[in-house]
Amino acid sequence: MNTSANAGPVSELTYAQASAELDAIVAFFEGREVDVDQLVERLERAEQLFSELDRRLRQVKTQVDELAPRLLVSAEAATLDVDPDTGEIK
Repeated sequence: MNTSANAGPVSELTYAQASAELDAIVAFFEGREVDVDQLVERLERAEQLFSELDRRLRQVKTQVDELAPRLLVSAEAATLDVDPDTGEIK
């Protein structure tokens, strides 16, 4: 398990890696007596991971919110009236 002392910057992790590390920290706290020496270190790392994951989700939501209307317009523009007999666009 990585701790903040030996783990790389959160921003260099993939979303899946950051999420898995956060899950491992949660499991550490749920699964046993917590080592007081590691408590603050792991909580700080968990906060870093959570903040980075939240930032990325917000960024993706913003991108989706911007792209979805453009995709809809493109899909509507692609709907053409084609003559079934000649294949010509009307």
